[in-house]
Amino acid sequence: KPLKQHFTPPPSRTILIISTTMKSVAAPIIALAATASAFAPAPVTTKGTTALNTVWDNYIGGQDFKGGKFEFDPLGLAETYSPLVPFFREAEIRHGRTAQLAVLGFIATDFVRIPGDAYSFESIPKTIDAHDTLVANGPMFQLLLWIGLFDAVITIPAVQATMKGEREAGDFGFGYAGPKDAAKMDDMKLKELLHGRLAMCAVGGIATQSALSGNGFPYV
Repeated sequence: KPLKQHFTPPPSRTILIISTTMKSVAAPIIALAATASAFAPAPVTTKGTTALNTVWDNYIGGQDFKGGKFEFDPLGLAETYSPLVPFFREAEIRHGRTAQLAVLGFIATDFVRIPGDAYSFESIPKTIDAHDTLVANGPMFQLLLWIGLFDAVITIPAVQATMKGEREAGDFGFGYAGPKDAAKMDDMKLKELLHGRLAMCAVGGIATQSALSGNGFPYV
């Protein structure tokens, strides 16, 4: 007759030891898995691309001087601070306009000065020295006061209206109204942006080269 195999259950103490051992092994494994998941790369989404495309679809300026595509936003500000995009455009236009005037002023004052001993070539031989000289003995503080007043009375309300969608960035309601044709108007806006961007680079280069060389135009 075949022998019957009998299973003898282990004593309760043995079961307790096995259970405790399994828990001790499982705890570090679970902790290790949690640590690994913390360093796992986040899933890639297309949110940034969508937000950026929306900005360039709604705003003029995603072109270079040759008419090619130039959607420059290396820091992703249009995505990260998308509600502030109207303010960014307002700031770009204003800085571009100021830089264009600064380039003209830097070059023109090497040849022509307004009347007054304080502005003469004897008092200010080089344009690069005008700032420090006029701060010490000139109307620079008055100029700062008037610019601050302009910003408080006009610029701040204008920017607030732009953020609410009640005003187009850069439109102060005076000066040249531009062509009535929408396509020509967009072309003029693009030209202003491109000229402003070039002027912002140019005025930095003019100031740097003038300070390094100690000479006026052409700053060599």
